[in-house]
Amino acid sequence: MLKEKTAKFINIDKSLEESINIAKKIYFEGKIFVYPTDTIYGFGANPFNEQAIERVNRIKGREPGKRYILLVGDIDTLLQYVDINSEKHLDFLISIWPNPVSVILNLNSKFREILHIDNAAFRIPHHRFCLKLLSELKMPLISTSVNRSNRPPITEPGLIRDEFSSEVEAIFYSKKRSFFKASTILTLNDSKPGLIREGKIKYNDLLKKFG
Repeated sequence: MLKEKTAKFINIDKSLEESINIAKKIYFEGKIFVYPTDTIYGFGANPFNEQAIERVNRIKGREPGKRYILLVGDIDTLLQYVDINSEKHLDFLISIWPNPVSVILNLNSKFREILHIDNAAFRIPHHRFCLKLLSELKMPLISTSVNRSNRPPITEPGLIRDEFSSEVEAIFYSKKRSFFKASTILTLNDSKPGLIREGKIKYNDLLKKFG
C-alpha cells in the first residue's frame, strides 16, 4: 500500500534561513507550498510554470484563467514586468509599499506574451519571510488564499495541515500574531486609484497618499 504524501510542516520563527532555502527549492522545481504573508496564508508557486498554475487551480478547485496576486520584493523587480509611464504612479507605489495593498498594473509586452494576460495585481508585502524569500528569488511569487473555491480562507496552521498536507510540498507557518485580513486591491489610472476590494488598509488613507 502506498503511503500518502505528507507536507513538511515548518515553523519559520525557529529556522528562517532553512525555511527560505526549502521554499526556493520548491519554487524552482515548479511545486507548491503554503506560507504566511502580511495578510492571510497563501499558496505559493512560480507564476511562469504552467504545471504549477494548473496544480494550484486544481487544489483550490478554481476555474482556469482566473488571476492570482503576484508578490515582488522591490520596485526594481516590479519594473522588469510592468509598464509604468507616470512618475506620479511610481511615487504612489513607492509611498504605499511594503504593505497589504495590491495594485493592478499593465504588464510590459514581453510578459504579456509569456503570461497571456494584459495586466496583473502586484504587491510588495510587509512580511519578513516573504521579503527575504522574494529577495532571493528575484522573481514574482503567486499569493492566493488557502481555501477551496467558495470556502472561507483557512488561517490556522493546524487546520491548513489537516486540509492540504497531502496536496502541497511544505507548509510554512508562524506563531506570531497576524490580522488575517485580505489585501486592499486597487486599479491605477490618471485621475485616482480605483477600489476593487477594501482590505486591511483603508481606501481613503490610500487616496491621501496619491495626493
